[in-house]
Amino acid sequence: MSASENIAVVRKMYESKADPAVLQEVIDPEIVWDITPGFPGGGVYNGFESVGRDFFGPLFARVDTFYPVGEEYYADDADHVFALGHYHGETKAGKTADVRFIHIWTVRDGKLAELRQAADSLVLDRALNG
Repeated sequence: MSASENIAVVRKMYESKADPAVLQEVIDPEIVWDITPGFPGGGVYNGFESVGRDFFGPLFARVDTFYPVGEEYYADDADHVFALGHYHGETKAGKTADVRFIHIWTVRDGKLAELRQAADSLVLDRALNG
């Protein structure tokens, strides 16, 4: 796929605000989901099922709302899309947080096959625990 087609796949995911039907459509079932240490649930998850159960399950037990907002997109010729943006979240206690991130996506055959994430985990930690 071209760089612009790969960016379109990533944009579609962000613009859906994590709509489950869109996620099912654009995420490879065997995705590697690498979340920076220090972020709630930080670690490496293998497979879409594990991402939903083991990463998002515990996170959504602590938040009412949490979704990524893409702001800038760049792509290379090796099927990577670099997305700058922020997560918008609201905790169960009513605190809001806008957490900056960079995502590096690998796109294969029109699907998101790998995510490497770095984010300002302190902002989210303060909203969840402070």
